[in-house]
Amino acid sequence: MRKADVAMTLKKGADEAAAPQSPIIPPKRSKTALEQVVPESRGPGHPDPSPPVFIRKMRNAAVGTGCDIRLKVTVVGDPQPSLYWYHNDELLNMENQEYGGLWIRDCKPSDAGLYTCIANNHLGEARTSAVLAVLDLGEGNGSASSHRCPD
Repeated sequence: MRKADVAMTLKKGADEAAAPQSPIIPPKRSKTALEQVVPESRGPGHPDPSPPVFIRKMRNAAVGTGCDIRLKVTVVGDPQPSLYWYHNDELLNMENQEYGGLWIRDCKPSDAGLYTCIANNHLGEARTSAVLAVLDLGEGNGSASSHRCPD
């Protein structure tokens, strides 16, 4: 590089420093000023508001008469969604039930059918459904000792 080229390069750099800032590119700021400009995140314990989404949906299941089964779901959303459980389109009483699960105790043939869980908050609604089959495992043949519910 010749001496004249170096002088031109230096002069050009000096002119750019004095040039007005582009409206698209923000001016440089100190680190403390940047930290004040960045909006504060709600953090991992406080997610942004969101509609319900099932991250674990109900699955079809079969159970023997007299057995217990728990239908489980996992749902996310903020605020925490309310869950409503239905059996064949009939709203179920959810007293004594844990959030995210539906215990069906001592299953009878009338417990078979379509189960639906609806999650909702003010931002939206999500639903998941599954079929429960209740099978007669042969209790009527007098050998009740051979009948066992899975653990």
